[in-house]
Amino acid sequence: MPIDPQSDIEITGFAWVPDFARGFVRDLRPRWACEEAGLSYRERLIDFDTAKGADYRQEQPFGQVPAYRDAEVQMFESGAMVLRIAEQSDGLMPRDAAGRYRVLTWVTAALNSVEPFVFDLVNIDTFNKDAEWGRLRRPQVIETLRGRLNSLSDWLGDKHYLESNFTAADIIMATVLREVSDEALMAEFPTLSAYRDRCMERPAFRRAMDAQLASFAPDPVPV
Repeated sequence: MPIDPQSDIEITGFAWVPDFARGFVRDLRPRWACEEAGLSYRERLIDFDTAKGADYRQEQPFGQVPAYRDAEVQMFESGAMVLRIAEQSDGLMPRDAAGRYRVLTWVTAALNSVEPFVFDLVNIDTFNKDAEWGRLRRPQVIETLRGRLNSLSDWLGDKHYLESNFTAADIIMATVLREVSDEALMAEFPTLSAYRDRCMERPAFRRAMDAQLASFAPDPVPV
């Protein structure tokens, strides 16, 4: 779905990030949700200085992206945005109370029971790969994350998605699993690798990814 400059939904993103971050900035999540729900949105691209400024912090207290607004609400935190968008889509959010709260539970689990352990590894492998403390701590981080992935794999079993159909929960969980920086670790869990890849093969994901990548300015030319 093309980005609609007249849409009520506005999602902020960065106008530029380093190569290693491209495709992983969190505005990918609400972009993907909009694509799945068939909702148009507009992007508002900002730079790092704007993100840290007082005006933007009225929208996003932590100076990050994305921030979100539509005709009724203004929000921050990508998980909350995905849930807001999912409420407008029968495909992403079941209408029965039991199904709805299952999705809410899985979104919370992805963000609280899996992602912090994934980020512990990313923090070492991406941002502190040459640090002595990272080298010493990494085996413990791997072992803890392995336990979380094992529990998730056991739950998933032979299911295609976390629940009977693809939902907002899969958007969040798949983007969390994409961030695992050790492919050898992911290879220990072929069920999760297949699940992650299955989600990423969805046309809506590809459209969201293409839109995010297209939004980034080229790297500055050295002078």
